[in-house]
Formats: sequence, structure tokens, C-alpha cells
Amino acid sequence: MLNKVPEVTLYFWIIKILATTVGETAADYLNTTLNLGLSYTTAIMAGFLAIALGAQFRLRRYLPAVYWLAVVLISVVGTLITDNLTDNFGVSLVTTTIVFAVALALTFAAWFASEKTLSIHTIVTSKREAFYWLTVLFTFALGTAAGDLTAEKLNVGYWKSALIFAGLIAVVFGSHLRLRLNAVLAFWVAYVLTRPLGASIGDFLSQARADGGLGLGTTTTSIIFLLTILAVVVFLTATKRDRIETEPVLAAGAGHAEPRVLVVANKTAATPALIDAVRQRAAAGAAEFFMLVPNPAHLAFDRISADTREGEHVLEEALPLFHDVAHATIEGRVASSPNAFDDIIAELAAREYAEIILETPPAHVSHWLHVDLPQRLAHLGYPLTTVTASH
Repeated sequence: MLNKVPEVTLYFWIIKILATTVGETAADYLNTTLNLGLSYTTAIMAGFLAIALGAQFRLRRYLPAVYWLAVVLISVVGTLITDNLTDNFGVSLVTTTIVFAVALALTFAAWFASEKTLSIHTIVTSKREAFYWLTVLFTFALGTAAGDLTAEKLNVGYWKSALIFAGLIAVVFGSHLRLRLNAVLAFWVAYVLTRPLGASIGDFLSQARADGGLGLGTTTTSIIFLLTILAVVVFLTATKRDRIETEPVLAAGAGHAEPRVLVVANKTAATPALIDAVRQRAAAGAAEFFMLVPNPAHLAFDRISADTREGEHVLEEALPLFHDVAHATIEGRVASSPNAFDDIIAELAAREYAEIILETPPAHVSHWLHVDLPQRLAHLGYPLTTVTASH
């Protein structure tokens, strides 16, 4: 099946934070305003979550409406699990925070031991999807406990807690940009932190002024955020901007006079490793080569720059070097997307290719070349040669 989760864009984080806020306010609304009580509320919402996850698992690809419905419901259930432990069973928030942190760590360990990756770009089997949703559940439960511990037990307050968690997310993002923090690790740390961030925002908006909130109430806050989520999901459904892939692209090129090879470069196009890979391929038989290089002007996530001058300069200097080793004219272009996978899919659809040569970063993950890109390309059915960038 195709990847079952969305691409990580700005839209992803917007809906994620909105969903965590709804998880906090909706749980309070059902439990307190409707007087259902924690036990009945938990049982009802767990039933709805089971139905949503059942629909999600039956799908063969990512569908925004079903996926985000499951996220909203698992946010509510994760909140209720923590609330049950603290309110009904008297477990302290310190204990629940530690317990769910350990449970999350064990889930990550089991997932990695089984699948050798924690990347959400490779949720292409039911087993990986099960690990993914179990991880998401524990992130919500942990985030609820950590958020309540910070805002209430430590008397930090709702809006100050929101600022603290937002600051921590900014630190993670900055570490990924500047300090080369692993992309998968950065994603999951930020994912956990968005839960207490959203919970703090929800409490700040809904709780009474006497308790440090704005007094909007759980009903108004839940409705506002649910409608916003609905609007963004409808937008994504129509535009497909958060879809990682469309349909599998099957290997082609048999009808072409000479097989065409797609060469995907790292930040510096003409590295010795990539030149050697092209030389070896040319020695194995006649072939045409087309080079795809990233646009250095692209920023992180889904920001796109129309300025390709720096990329064109890199390409201009690289092509003659590859021409010498390929013994043929080699063409190329600068990527139009900040995500290498999107550009590769577009290129495979535009021309007939027989194989791919991919250069990966030596010790870190670039924004353009994600850590799991080789695995994602392997699913497309093309012969794939992967080399590590050298200078």
C-alpha cells in the first residue's frame, strides 16, 4: 500500500496543534459539561476511536478526512487515559509522565528493532502503521501528563506553559537547521511537545479567568478549533498538498534506444563519489544521464523559492565534469520542490527512465534528501544505486 500518513508540511503542524487543543477541551466538555464522567466518556470515545482506526487500517493510502479524524479522536482518548489515572486512580502526574515516557521509549525501541526505521515516510505496511498509531497514542498521553504537570502542579500557568513548550519546539527546529539534529528524532521530539503546547493553549482559552484562562469555555473553544480543522482538511483534500505520493511509478525505459539514468545529487553536485558512480555506470553500457540538483534557496518544510540562480550555478559547474566521465552529453535541472521525493516523482513521470543513482548526505539529513529516501525510492521498482557524498 502507499504511505498512510501525510507529508510533514506547515499544514501538518497546524492541524496537529489544533487537534491536541481539541483533545483537551473536548475531553473536558464531555466529562464536565455533559456530566458523562470520566469512565463513560473514555468508553464512548474509545469506541469511536476503534471505528476510526478500523477505517484507517482498511485504506490503502492516506486519506485526509479519515486520518485526521483518527488523530482528533486519539488525542481525546490519550487525554482521558491520563485523566483517569490521575483523577480516578490517584496516580500522580509525575508518575504518569514517567510511565508514559518509558512506554513511548519502549514503543520506539520495538518499532526500530522490528522495522529499522522510525520515519513516518515509510508507513507502507499494517505492522508499521500499528507501531505508528500506538506511538501517537503514547505521545498524547505523555503530552497531557507533562502539560498538566507544568501548568497546574508546578503552578507555571497556562499561557506561560504554552510559551515554554513553543520555545522548546523552536529549539528543536533550530537544532535541526543549524546543528544537524537527525530529522526523524527532531520530528518525534516536536510531535511530543505539540501535545502539551496544544493542551496549554486549550486550557488557556477555555478555563475561567479566575483560574488563569480567557473564559471562552470548552464548548466554544472546541467548536472553533474543530471548524478550523475541518476547513484545513477540506483544503488539503482538494489540493492534495500534503500527499506524499500519488500512484506508484513503475520502472520504464525498455522502449528507449539507450537507457536513461536519473542522477539525484546532494547539496554539492560534483562530488567524487557521485562522479565515480556515473563513471561506473557509463562503463557498464551506453546510457543517457539526467541530473537533478536541489535548489539551495529553498527553505525548510514547504517553503519554495523561485530563485534558482545558485542552483543553476552548481549545475553549470557540475555538468562538464560528468560529461567527461559519462562520454555523453548530460543534461539536468534545478529542483522545483524542497522535497527531493516530489521532484523525483515529477521527473520520472516527465521522462522515461531505466534506473536511478542517488547521492545521500555523509553524516546528516538534509531538508531535501530525507533519511528514508532510499527506502521510498526502492518501492518504485527502479534499479537504485546509492552512494554517500564525499568531498
